[in-house]
This record gives sequence, structure tokens and C-alpha cells, in this order.
Amino acid sequence: MKIIVDAFGGDNAPLEIIKGCAEAVQEHGVEILLTGKEAVIREVAAANGISLDKMEIEDCNEVLTMHDSAESVLKAKKNSSMGVGLRLLGEGRGDAFISAGNSGALCVGATLGVKRIKGIKRPAFAPVLPSATGCFMLLDGGANVECRPEMLRQFAVMGSVYMQKVMKVDNPRVGLANVGAEDHKGTELYRETYAILKESGLNFIGNVEGRDIPKGVCDVVVCDGFTGNMILKTYEGVAAVLMKEIKNMFAGSVKGKAAAVLLMKQLKGMKARFDYNTYGGAPILGSSKPVFKAHGDAKARTIKNAIGLCKDYVEAKAIEEISSAL
Repeated sequence: MKIIVDAFGGDNAPLEIIKGCAEAVQEHGVEILLTGKEAVIREVAAANGISLDKMEIEDCNEVLTMHDSAESVLKAKKNSSMGVGLRLLGEGRGDAFISAGNSGALCVGATLGVKRIKGIKRPAFAPVLPSATGCFMLLDGGANVECRPEMLRQFAVMGSVYMQKVMKVDNPRVGLANVGAEDHKGTELYRETYAILKESGLNFIGNVEGRDIPKGVCDVVVCDGFTGNMILKTYEGVAAVLMKEIKNMFAGSVKGKAAAVLLMKQLKGMKARFDYNTYGGAPILGSSKPVFKAHGDAKARTIKNAIGLCKDYVEAKAIEEISSAL
């Protein structure tokens, strides 16, 4: 299996990207096709003792930044490391594509460049997030600010297939993010979507409130992209603040440091459970081929894990399953 990776996407490119790819070659047994400035890639690899075994490089000298418009991946920056990677995926040069770069551009490239699964209205940005009981998928996480009920139904189907086939969750529970649990709550979009999901044949558990999402009440949380992005960013922000406060509490005094030694195993376990690097990346569901977005500040472990998820995604034939389910 060959995974195409944008070597110049993200804050820590290209070093951490290359390092993560090298680790993935060893751990996941995949081949890698890196896109980016070949001379720089080879120089960084040599300087840091990173083997490029089982890695190809597609040379391209442009880099798409976070300040570039989303559409530039198909026009002004079509020869960037992201643009070339998406094009190679569309041509069948690899089985999946990963980038830690511009999220908007990646969604546009996946939608209009790689194309959608037949029948899909809009692809969805679908991050997997930790919960008290495991993890859940949130979609849409920000790709589609305005949605229609049928789009949310498709998000629910795609999320269910992914969680079942890739994350190995039996009969995934689907919840509709809303301001109350009652079926009459929310805007017209959410009331209509509730009625559709109730008759969808999915394991729909009804509306879920924001405070219940971290408790792990469902495996797939469905919402429009505006709501989803607010949930995602708030979730990440609260987690970061809490982890910082816990660290300060234990580091602020001699008693705190002594307690930290006694609780070190439990603290490390909690940190690992709520670390986004565990899940590697978020798929753009609805794209006709696997496209993954890694976190912008992704380190090597994040990239390695994202490649592992890509491999699972391809091997599970999830895209074929989604097409069939729809």
C-alpha cells in the first residue's frame, strides 16, 4: 500500500513529517510518496539520520500556506506540495493522501479535485475525539457552515460506516447535536433532520446536548459545520486549559510534586487518553478516495498514527461501504 504525504504541510514540516513517515514504514509496512522540495527533503533526512527507505519523492517547489485561499490549491498553487499530492491521488499513484496543511484548501481539493462519492452532496471534515468511554466522531467539523437535512443524514451514514469499519465500534450510536434532548428542540434544520434520522435505520439515539458529548453518550455526533467547528475548538481549548491547570497544580509546591510522583502513572494515562495525536488525523468523508487532515502542529507520532488510520481506512474498503450504504 502506498500513502501520499504532503511533506511541507503543517507547522513542523518537513522534519516531523519525514520522521513520522519513516516510523510508519517500519510500524505499518507501507510505502510512502512524499510531495515537496526534493532537495530539502533529502537534506533534512540526511542531517537527522532519517532513512528514506521505501519512500519516493515527487519534486515540487511551491508550498501552500495557511494564508492562501482555499481555491488556490486548484489554481494559483496547484503545483504546491498539497496540490500535487491531491492530483497524484486522483491519478491513482497512491491509495490515500495526508496533509497537515491548510484545512480549507484540503477540503476544496478533496471535493473538486479528487471528486466526491457518487450521490454525496458535500464531503464532511470528520475528526475523531476522545471521550470518557473511548472516542467519538464529530461531523461536520467545519467544512460546510450551512447544511440541509439530507446532508446531515449523509454525514450520519458516513460516520457510522467509518466508526464501524475503521474504529471497530459495533452498531455505532448516532446523536444529533442540539440545545435539548426533546425532538422539538432546535432550528428547523435540526427538527427536520431528527425526523429523517429517526427513520434512517441507523442506531439513532436522538438529540445530544453539548455537556453530554464528552461523556461518550454516542459514537457519532452529527451537526452542521458551524456548530461542529465551535464544538471542536471549544473541546480542544478546554482540554488544553485543564491539562495546564493540572500541571500547575502539581508543580506549584513541594507537596504537589510529591503527589505527582505518586500519581505519575495515572496522570500519564489521562494525558494519553485525551491526546489528539492518538488518532492522528481527521478523514474528509465523502471524498471518492481517502484524504486525511493531520493537526497543524503535528509531530512525528501524529503523522505515523494518521498513516496507520489511512491504511485501516483503505483495507476496510470504507468508501465502498459508504457508497453502498447510501
